[in-house]
Amino acid sequence: MRIVAPAGNMERFYSAVNAGADEIYMGLKGFGARRNAENFILEEFKQALDYAHERGVRIFLTLNTLMKNVEIEFLYQNFKALYEHGLDAVIVQDLGYFRFLKENFPDIDYHGSTQMTVANHVEAEYLRKLGFKRVVLPREMSFEEIKKIRENTEIELEIFVSGALCICYSGNCYMSSFIGGRSGNRGMCAQPCRKIYTSSEGDAGYLLSPKDQLMGYEEIKKLKEIGINSIKIEGRMKEKTYVFEAVNYFKNLINGIKAEERVSSIFNRGYSKGYFYEKRDSVMNRNYPANMGKPIGIISGKELTLEENIMLGDGIIYLSKDYETLGGDYINRIEKKNRKEKFKTAEKGDRIILINAPKGAKYVFKNYDKEVNDDIESKLKNSSKKKEISMEFIGREGEYPLLKVSAVNNQGKKIVVTIKGESLIEKAAKRGAEKENIIEKLSETGDTVFKVKECNVYIDNNIFIPLSLLKQLRRDALEELRIKLVESHRRNLKTTEIFRIPIEKDELKHCEVSVMVTNDIQEKIVRELGIKKIYKRGFDIARENNLEKMDLNSELAVNLYQVLKNKNRDVTVGWNLNVGNIYSLNEYSKIPNVKTVIITPELSFEQIENIGKVPVRKALLGYSKLKGMYLELPVFKNGEIITNEQGDKFVIRKNELGNDEIYFEKPLNILSQVKRLGKIGIDEVVIELLDETEEEIRFLIKNIDKKENAYSPYNYERGVF
Repeated sequence: MRIVAPAGNMERFYSAVNAGADEIYMGLKGFGARRNAENFILEEFKQALDYAHERGVRIFLTLNTLMKNVEIEFLYQNFKALYEHGLDAVIVQDLGYFRFLKENFPDIDYHGSTQMTVANHVEAEYLRKLGFKRVVLPREMSFEEIKKIRENTEIELEIFVSGALCICYSGNCYMSSFIGGRSGNRGMCAQPCRKIYTSSEGDAGYLLSPKDQLMGYEEIKKLKEIGINSIKIEGRMKEKTYVFEAVNYFKNLINGIKAEERVSSIFNRGYSKGYFYEKRDSVMNRNYPANMGKPIGIISGKELTLEENIMLGDGIIYLSKDYETLGGDYINRIEKKNRKEKFKTAEKGDRIILINAPKGAKYVFKNYDKEVNDDIESKLKNSSKKKEISMEFIGREGEYPLLKVSAVNNQGKKIVVTIKGESLIEKAAKRGAEKENIIEKLSETGDTVFKVKECNVYIDNNIFIPLSLLKQLRRDALEELRIKLVESHRRNLKTTEIFRIPIEKDELKHCEVSVMVTNDIQEKIVRELGIKKIYKRGFDIARENNLEKMDLNSELAVNLYQVLKNKNRDVTVGWNLNVGNIYSLNEYSKIPNVKTVIITPELSFEQIENIGKVPVRKALLGYSKLKGMYLELPVFKNGEIITNEQGDKFVIRKNELGNDEIYFEKPLNILSQVKRLGKIGIDEVVIELLDETEEEIRFLIKNIDKKENAYSPYNYERGVF
């Protein structure tokens, strides 16, 4: 089982490699699901590739965002440069972008991002047959579901084991997009889940903020036993010490060592096992959304009974009863109650005096652990990833000495270097060379990137082998091996012809109006109003344990499982599958029975028009109380309203699976623009109903294409970042 580590810049990259990561995921500046991370320019990425390949580490490029038409070919030259330089794999979310890359760059591994929300074996197998090598499962999967998927697909599986949790399924969160045009599907999430909300029940706090995930020995053991290929650490925006400690911790767990967990001493906003077990009541942290460190006690006046050990140099912060930060300090003196001595440390249970505690302080957190950080910094300086090699030395009297060294590269190819000495071997005048001494000298690889796994020596008796000869042979062989190892990852793109889909302007359409209903009463009303095409609301995610609850006769497919297994002859793909470019529309058109695709509402009118002519009908949301989140947790009551600090209101709906769905109270409404939509190539306008009254429904439908329908376009006018 391999460890996949994050790297947001070169410093964190070196930290991940030298901590022992097997694989590292990184982004180019301006691309990927962490566009706010520092990320890498092209030359830095190439430098990182060489450094990693010398040491047997694989590098993945993150292109795990949705692409617009104009962006599909934009990265071609940079990707070509990395492809030819030896990039090991690319992580993608957009099916259309996958097709563009796969056709143009066939000899590289493709990984399906967790943003694809592939939550069952059917979807995973579909990706494998398309040409994906691996898929990263959603963080919301339980162990039993992961196990079932593993038993029913041959595609490689990657599982997140630590780091930040989103409260919503990745790839199905639109809160940031619809609030301010910063799309989580485009790597620009403003993290509205980490903000304060007030509920209609009177609760206020960080109601949508989960703790981070951190699995331990038992969880890693279970994943290893069922054959999970890779475990993934989140954290491209976290510091090098966090990356190093997390990699080191999980490396020990994989090797069966019950190591002490110190990750929470580096970054801590509360931890849980996430969704791994069926009991999930400890996932949320409504008190604070950011890194506060470890709680070390509740203060009374100036006195604090310690719940954790402290030492001089530790950093602490003071919080109010409402977890508001009141100040912070580094501990430069430790005073214990009723003791006059000076102390360098204090232990759990000691009562200490905090003379600098601000008024109103209740909680004290240790947000900098000097001992842990000093230890990690020391290990960072002294740790170096080494590539295992094999050696063979042959020394025959009267012949030239030969040193053969070999290593296996990331593609499994054996790289061999043979170096011949310049002088013939002579008989020893006194004591002859010994195998053990030769092995010892050849194995002294020093500050090179190699370590000797095995060394075989074949020599005649009583021959003379100078120490200087062994050193020179070793030096020359290892340098040549290093160069050949790096060069063995290079590729040559065999064609200069680019696979692309030409864009043709679509013709004028007459828009059909369809309605998606939530209940039978709504369906009755819209039928009376003459609507012929009526969809029923479905479940956005087809989890492995809920497959039997998916409606496979529904004309509307809102998850990939429904698309693939649908028995209907006229299937419409839901907008939450995030289809927004000509390549993706073409990809869905290849699936039997798919006739219509609802375009993502994250595109502007201009971008929608620029998609051009495609083999399927294009639909667009005309009215909707937009779904911002789909939660795997029962956090709120059905019908509850939550309000953010800007006054935006959101309606909670609990579906039949027990999931909370969060909708914007203010609807998207472009029904006054239906004729305009036909001009930009839209075949169908969809009205999504949630909790509208009969009067509201009748008003909406009777006033289609009239200004009486209040114009509220959300992203259709502005687009998203």
